[in-house]
Amino acid sequence: MASRIQVDIEKLSRDVAELKAKLNAVILVHNYQLPEIQEIADIRGDSLGLSREAARTNADVIVFCGVLFMAETAAILSPDKTVLLPVKEAGCPMADMITVEGVRALREQNPGAPVVCYVNSSAEVKAESDICCTSANAIEVVNSLDAERVIFVPDKHLGRYVAEHTDKEIIAHEGFCPTHARLTVEEVIKVKKEHPNAAFVAHPECRIDVLRHADHVASTSGMFTYARESGAEEFIVGTETGMLYVLHRANPDKKFYPASELMTCPNMRLNTLEHVVEAMEEIKHVITVDKDIRERARKCLDRMLAIKTPAPQSG
Repeated sequence: MASRIQVDIEKLSRDVAELKAKLNAVILVHNYQLPEIQEIADIRGDSLGLSREAARTNADVIVFCGVLFMAETAAILSPDKTVLLPVKEAGCPMADMITVEGVRALREQNPGAPVVCYVNSSAEVKAESDICCTSANAIEVVNSLDAERVIFVPDKHLGRYVAEHTDKEIIAHEGFCPTHARLTVEEVIKVKKEHPNAAFVAHPECRIDVLRHADHVASTSGMFTYARESGAEEFIVGTETGMLYVLHRANPDKKFYPASELMTCPNMRLNTLEHVVEAMEEIKHVITVDKDIRERARKCLDRMLAIKTPAPQSG
């Protein structure tokens, strides 16, 4: 006999499907979202990849199950579509750690140094920056610049990872992802002892000392590819724990273990099926970006996309 929770999930999922047809909507779901949200997705993946795919569809409405900067990126790339964020409070602590004023201050302190902004940043910060990057292509983006010194915002951990793979001087802002920063070397050593045959794959938002213990460093989409193509049968996953559902779903014959149970992002967990239905019924929490900001932020993204790098992937 189905539980009440399961019945509610099934009903809400049907409601989403009906509203999607009515609105000509596309449902985008980030890899860190809850399992029941994953199951209503038209497109699953990383933040930038989702926005790029949505821009190619003929949908009138984009429902972005993620956090604010992701929905903003969708609005930048699809200004003719209505973008909905199911929970308006779903922000990103790291993105909030850098402001336009902060970018300008770094420019003043480091004249002539271009600003590379991680895609995990606000539309305003993208508009103030020279070029965007993702966790997958950050090294290639930095190396493409004709400059010896590069300002990197907002993630100091990704910045330090890039610094180990470039001859350029990286001036890293002091922002960070609280979820990834929770993982310590001590926890990695402990879980590796518990699963000695598992490959450890880590997201570059982790601390640099953690990354030095990884068998492979990758964005969420990179993890998906690595798990599929690797000969390993077991994996320790050093990113937000929601990623384990995605990996299990795609590789049911393989085993995945969290590097730490503490690596959960509370903002990513805010979106529920009830919120998705409510946002679609009421056309609620529409995300817009002012024309001037949008056009400048689009140039920042386009400069990245013009570089010959691996397919862009992000957190």
